Amino acid sequence: MRWASLAAVAGGRLRLAGDPGAAEAGSALNQRYATTRPAAVLSVTHAGDVAGAVRWARERSVPLTVRGGGHSYAGYSASAGLVLDLRELRGVRFDEGTGHVTVGGGASMNTLYAALRPYGVTFPLGNSGTVGIGGLTLGGGVTTISRAHGLTCDALVSTDVVLADGSTVTASAREHPDLFWACRGGGGGNFGVNTAFTFATRPAPAGSTCLVLWSWPYAIEVLAVLQEIMRDAPDRFSARIGIARSSGDDGVVSVVGHHLGPAEELRELLAPAFAAARPERADIADRDFWEAARYLHHSSVGGAFAVRTRCTPEAVGHDGLATLVRAVEKWPGSGNPDGAGAALFAWGGAINRVPVDGTAFPHRNARFLLSLDTSWARTDPAEVVRANLDWLHALYADTGEFAPDAAYVNFTDPDLEGWRRSYYGPNAERLAEVKRRYDPGRFFAFPQAV
Repeated sequence: MRWASLAAVAGGRLRLAGDPGAAEAGSALNQRYATTRPAAVLSVTHAGDVAGAVRWARERSVPLTVRGGGHSYAGYSASAGLVLDLRELRGVRFDEGTGHVTVGGGASMNTLYAALRPYGVTFPLGNSGTVGIGGLTLGGGVTTISRAHGLTCDALVSTDVVLADGSTVTASAREHPDLFWACRGGGGGNFGVNTAFTFATRPAPAGSTCLVLWSWPYAIEVLAVLQEIMRDAPDRFSARIGIARSSGDDGVVSVVGHHLGPAEELRELLAPAFAAARPERADIADRDFWEAARYLHHSSVGGAFAVRTRCTPEAVGHDGLATLVRAVEKWPGSGNPDGAGAALFAWGGAINRVPVDGTAFPHRNARFLLSLDTSWARTDPAEVVRANLDWLHALYADTGEFAPDAAYVNFTDPDLEGWRRSYYGPNAERLAEVKRRYDPGRFFAFPQAV
C-alpha cells in the first residue's frame, strides 16, 4: 500500500524490488556497489513526476536517490530506498535563434551528440556515451575541449530544479543566482533534482586526434616531456597522459589527445616526445568533430573499480613520476582487464580563466588532474579486492608528497577524508549556505552531501 500511494501522486513506471528491470534501473555502474539494491525505482517521464515523488518521499521520510547515468564512482546513484530514474527525461531542443540547447536532466552523451550533430553545434560534453548530463554538469564537467572552451558548467545558461519541498525553480544568473552558482560545480544530488538544463552552444570545430603508446622502460622520460608539451601547448590541444598495467603485462605509457587544429600541427606539438623515445604506436589523424568524439569515446570492460584524485598547479617532477611508475610496477593484479594506473589530465587554458569563486568548481588554478585508479572482477576473492584497495590508498598517500589535497568531485572518492575542502576548496562554506537556504532539512542526503 505504501508504494501504491506513490503511484497515485507521481506518474512514470514504478518497479519494486524483484520486478523485471528494477535492479538494472536502480543500479550503479561501478560493480563495487553491486549489492546495493533499491526497494523501489520510479522511472519518471516528466518534471511533474519528479515533484510528486519528492513530496511523497519527504512526507514519509523515505530516502530518495537520484539516478541519471548511474556513473557515480562512489555508487551514490544507487541506494536501498527509492531511486528516481531520470533517463526518460532525455528530450533535446535546439533554438537556432539563440544558439541555446535545452536538454532533459537524464539525457546521455549518446543522445546529445546525436541530437546536436544535425545543427553542427556543441558544447563541452563527456566522452563516455552513457554518462548523464546532470552529473557531468553539476560536478563541473572537464572534457576533451575544455582547455579551449571551458567546463560543461561554464556553458550553462539555466537549469530547472525541483527542490526538497517539491516546488520547482529556474536557476540562472538572474533568478536564484546563488543556486545557479552552486549548480556549476557543487556536485550532483546536493540541492535538488535538476530536470532540465539550457546551454550556450558554439560551432562544432574540426580538428585532429592522437593515440600514442610507448613501452614501459621509457615511462619517466616520456611522462616528463609530455608534461612540458602541455605546459606550453595552445588551448586548442587537450590531452590525457597515462601509465597503466593489466595482469600479465609490463605496462604502457600513453597520450590520448584532441587538437582543434590539423594533424600536422599535432605532430609538431608531440615531436619532443617522439624524440625522447620512439613510440610503439602513433595514430594521429585529421577528424571532424563527430569523428573525434567517436574515436575518443571511453571504453571499459566494467566490473568494480576505485579512483582517487589530486589537482596540482604544477607539473609532477622526476621524483613524483618515479613514485607513480614504481607503484604501477607493484600493482598486485586482479581479474579485471582494465587493470590499474595513473593519469595526468591536462587542465589550464579556458578552465583557468574563470575566477575561483566564479562558479562552485574551485580548481581554476590546477594545471593537471592526477587520477589514480584500480579495478577488479566481481569473481576476485576478498583478498584480491583488499590488496587492490590497499595499493590505491598507499599510492594516494605517497602522492601527497608532491600534489595537494584537492580532488575532483566528479571522480567521487568515498574514502576521501576532509572531502569538503578537497572537493570545494574556498567555495565550501558558500555551498553550505546555499544548502541551508534551499534544503534546510537536508532531505537530499548521502555520505558526502554538502
